[in-house]
Amino acid sequence: MTRSIDYGTLMHRAMRGLIQTVLTEVAEHGLPGAHHFFITFDTRAPKVEMADWLKSRYPEEMTIVIQHWFDNLVVTDEGFSITLNFGNQPEPLVIPFDAVHTFVDPSVEFGLRFESQESDEEDEDEDEDEPEDEPEKPRTEAEVVSLDKFRK
Repeated sequence: MTRSIDYGTLMHRAMRGLIQTVLTEVAEHGLPGAHHFFITFDTRAPKVEMADWLKSRYPEEMTIVIQHWFDNLVVTDEGFSITLNFGNQPEPLVIPFDAVHTFVDPSVEFGLRFESQESDEEDEDEDEDEPEDEPEKPRTEAEVVSLDKFRK
């Protein structure tokens, strides 16, 4: 019997722990300075909870922005819940960490990208050319909640 260390799974667990720690700090103390987050997640993932109209609009993936206004940020070992404003309508979301695809803090050029094991193996050669902390650009449909265009 050959045993091996599953570095991919261990790395994903560590990266999700980092997100949990950061969001816990924000829940307790607020966002410091210019920090803000783009979080892309799979809306089809088990235990994701969101309004039906949002799920219809984003049937596969959604990017949220945590920046100026958010409420009820609660972080657990499994994920987080948060209330965000969509067109002046507060909507609660529940997002398990396993559903997160990307976590980006553009204020400090930091990002994490989660890929499935299958994707990791297929893209192994491509990943060697890219630094691991460089995220994919958030999809354009994220502009629904993005506040970037209002910055000075």
